Amino acid sequence: MSKHFFGDTAVLLGRSLRHITRSPDTIITTVIMPIAMLLLFVYVFGGAIRTGSDSYVNYMLPGILLITVASGIAYTAYRLFMDIKGGIFERFQSMPTSRSSVLWAHVLTSLVANLVSLVVVMLVALLMGFRSGAGVLAWLSVVGILILFTLALTWIAVIPGLSATTLEGASAFSYPLIFLPFLSSAFVPTDTMPGPLRVFAENQPVTSIVNAIRDLFAQQPVGNDIWIALAWCAGILIVAYGFAMNTYRRKIS
Repeated sequence: MSKHFFGDTAVLLGRSLRHITRSPDTIITTVIMPIAMLLLFVYVFGGAIRTGSDSYVNYMLPGILLITVASGIAYTAYRLFMDIKGGIFERFQSMPTSRSSVLWAHVLTSLVANLVSLVVVMLVALLMGFRSGAGVLAWLSVVGILILFTLALTWIAVIPGLSATTLEGASAFSYPLIFLPFLSSAFVPTDTMPGPLRVFAENQPVTSIVNAIRDLFAQQPVGNDIWIALAWCAGILIVAYGFAMNTYRRKIS
């Protein structure tokens, strides 16, 4: 790792964040869909869905938070694609900068932007009646899970951002990620699902992550869900990082 890595990453991060502050519609667009879904499910479908919870907004919020992240990381692929097409990467390579700092700046920008989006969605949920008696440690655990989840999905986003040949291709990968929470315990208990779908829902990463966050908010024992959630996030992060760096090396070689 270059000795200039941290300094270069900080400079490039500042550049990316300035672009976002000049175009706040990125974050606005990211939160519109999750908030619309929150309103729709709570006020339209919530009365007909039996979850065993007193408050449906409390039940579904963890899934909405994951959808918020899945929506937001599409912009990472978009920004990477536009930088490559605009020749920004070639310019940075001609300068004495750390090569990996360019990618890390985009990843950290995604993390900051998604955390802002998550805060906005949380504020809307509070206005809609979300309440939690969770302590500081539980809230820190939730934040840690969401950060790890965001990093894992962001490194997935880096791959199409570097390899896509069209703008549509760079962002289309996020659609299955947005849809995945619907096939989990995010909106309804998995025991209401038919056999094969139930097996899939109970053994895919979103269910363990949603269950862990929900139990932390509700001050319930998290059991093995939190360790399974962390294992999924860490595993996806490691694999995605490896593929992303390999794609990047091929791109700049």
